Amino acid sequence: MGGSGLGEYWVTALSVLHHEILLFAVVGLALGGLDDLLIDIMFLCRKSWRDMTIYVRHPRMTTTTLPPSPSPGRIAIFIPAWSEADVIAPMLRNALTQWEQGAYRIFVGVYPNDLPTLSAAAAVAQDDPRIQIGVNPQPGPTTKADCLNLLWRAMLADEAASGVRYKAIVLHDAEDVVHADEIRLFDFMIDRFAMVQLPVLPLPGRGGWMARAIANHYCDEFAESHGKFLTVREALGASVPSAGVACAFERDTLARLAQDAAHGPFDPSSLTEDYEAGLRIRNMGGRGAFVRMRDGRGGLVATREYFPDSIDAAVKQKARWIVGISLAGWDRLGWQGGPAEWWMRLRDRRATLAALVLFAAYLALFLTGALWLIQRFDPMPIKPRSFTIDALLWLNLGLMIWRSAMRALFVGQAYGWRYGLGAIPRTFIANIIAIMAARRALFLYARSLTGKPLLWDKTQHRFPDLRTDP
Repeated sequence: MGGSGLGEYWVTALSVLHHEILLFAVVGLALGGLDDLLIDIMFLCRKSWRDMTIYVRHPRMTTTTLPPSPSPGRIAIFIPAWSEADVIAPMLRNALTQWEQGAYRIFVGVYPNDLPTLSAAAAVAQDDPRIQIGVNPQPGPTTKADCLNLLWRAMLADEAASGVRYKAIVLHDAEDVVHADEIRLFDFMIDRFAMVQLPVLPLPGRGGWMARAIANHYCDEFAESHGKFLTVREALGASVPSAGVACAFERDTLARLAQDAAHGPFDPSSLTEDYEAGLRIRNMGGRGAFVRMRDGRGGLVATREYFPDSIDAAVKQKARWIVGISLAGWDRLGWQGGPAEWWMRLRDRRATLAALVLFAAYLALFLTGALWLIQRFDPMPIKPRSFTIDALLWLNLGLMIWRSAMRALFVGQAYGWRYGLGAIPRTFIANIIAIMAARRALFLYARSLTGKPLLWDKTQHRFPDLRTDP
């Protein structure tokens, strides 16, 4: 090529393209990084203030020192189940063992065309009146919200038959490992809040290194989100979104969400009905709380479960979250509330744009290598980086180091220092899954805009062997 002609034209065009993609990536990464840094600063300031002013005078409350509720009531636990034959029976048996003789009843929603799940749940229910099975009149899958509405109607029928109203509704999934103290904790906290969310701690992955890495990236994200972000969100007075498990709703508040209370409070057209419920409660003036409390042995009162450990399953699950929160949530829930609420909703809905920024960053990295290789064999003039890009690259390097350290710290606190250090390289896997999930979510959302209904695109689950698994 000799540094001229057609070859030089294409290299120049490639360098211009590289410059523009790099500029987009570094600006996007800087904005996201500064946003995360502000959350970190607020969390550290809040924690330092509380440690120096509150906990030096008052010991932290645990479930051992937690007083009973002044107005105890019955708790309804809703467990929607579609294609959960492998996990529903051990989950129910463990819940009954953990909660012993508390004032609660478990409502399990199943489908007439899912006989394995129905049979597995019924085998446990026939030996214990605390479990009630509800069969959806429609064949599955519908949506999780539709199944929850079925359980709402079953609860209303139980109230009418017994003459006793439930105090709160707790949501759980068919693969959850519940904590023994959560019913008592919910009974106490729901006196003060319209919605209460407890932490979710994914169980570390098993199997090969890739399966472990994919499963453990959920550990990384939940350790940071449920160890830091939700506490800041609550402190700002913004809505506390429900995670769909380990969350309780005050009974009358949940009823107010329904246009027809006899039908149910959850929107059957939504894929993230739990998340939306938390925001809708905030729109009505209700207050949600995120509660991190230790038990008498020092363990966190939290729900544990296995998350997907394959690329396909993880992408499918996260795409569902992105559709419901980042895409459909934009037009379904709008931008109600004040500045703090707007900020939190913007953070919730940035997933698709964040994935695009990550894709641009990896593409820019690839083009950087390609241009460097071309220059080694046939030097040609390329568009130089601007001062702005260089400055942002250094800023992003500093933000990346800080972000990696913070994630490693929170993961290390939840799972141990080995997991904490492993969270740093797992960021690459998390990024790839986020990009693939955003692509899938965009296609699913586009199809929904043409009138194709969104269905319960769930992932398969497994329940741990509690004798050997962590």
